[in-house]
Order: sequence, then structure tokens, then C-alpha cells
Amino acid sequence: QVQLVESGGGLVQPGGSLRLSCAASGSISSINVMGWYRQAPGKQREVVATVDNGDSTVYTDPVKGRFTISRDNFKNTVYLQMNNLKPEDTAVYYCNADLNVNVGPLRLRRVYWGQGTQVTVSS
Repeated sequence: QVQLVESGGGLVQPGGSLRLSCAASGSISSINVMGWYRQAPGKQREVVATVDNGDSTVYTDPVKGRFTISRDNFKNTVYLQMNNLKPEDTAVYYCNADLNVNVGPLRLRRVYWGQGTQVTVSS
């Protein structure tokens, strides 16, 4: 019914940049919140950034001033522009979407996860 597809991960040197994209497809009525989480080896998954339907954004402290989250509601897509990347940013990045979806005659609020994309920052 609903699918989140991520792209944009890869290998980059410290100080470099990457842009992640996450496109939601399916019978989507509206978006409540979309965001990015990450999980490094041996660590818990943590929220990186979120953007709500009023374009309010929230960032975790380690990425403030370096990462920018944005969305395109017409495309049901969220982006994460990552600048000045550091080795400690290395993780699998997961897209998360809190959506209102259409299921037959019903509108339901559901949370979906992307498949994850690897970001590796290394010299």
C-alpha cells in the first residue's frame, strides 16, 4: 500500500557532503511528520531530524548547523542535506514517515520506515 524508498547514501571523506532522499508512494492522504533516523554499529537508533506539516524542523544537537531537512509535499519526499560530514556521522540512515493513508473508505494514521541507506564518512 505505502512504500518508502531511500537513496543518496554512500562513501564520503570527512568534510564532504551528501544528500539523502526518501520518497513515499501509495494511497497517501497527507503527511504529518517525516524524518531521518540513524543507527551506528553498537548504538541505538536515534532521531537525526524531523519536519512536520507546518515545516517546523527539529535536529539532534550533533548535526545542528551541518544538516538540513526539507520536504516536498507534492512529491511526498523528504531530503536530508548533510554538509561537513564527520566520521561519527557514519551510520545506516532510515527514513521515517507518519502518514495519513487511505485504506478503502477509511483514513488511517500509520508510521512507515524506509529500508535504510548506508552513509560512511572515512578518509
